[in-house]
Amino acid sequence: MTVPLSYYLVLSGFVFLTGVVGVLIRRNIIVILLSVELMLNATNINFVAFSEYFHQVAGQVFVFFALTVAAAEVAVGLAIIIALHRTNSSIYIDDLNLLKR
Repeated sequence: MTVPLSYYLVLSGFVFLTGVVGVLIRRNIIVILLSVELMLNATNINFVAFSEYFHQVAGQVFVFFALTVAAAEVAVGLAIIIALHRTNSSIYIDDLNLLKR
């Protein structure tokens, strides 16, 4: 028994929608960064699902490289968040207004 492709697409849609809602509603930089990662993982679910559906490995290889880039993105993002927290003592978007200095 295999899981139909539509189940993976619905799962990916829910994960992506959760990420979009997190980016649009939340004001905490860490939560926004995690929401962006959710959206990236939703696209990775699509790549793996279509790769399995069409019996090609290219989608899975692309996901491997995308996860590698995502790990580097998280490291750089957390470094930026730490630098902003040290200068402003806040990690909320509303408190950060770098253009008024």
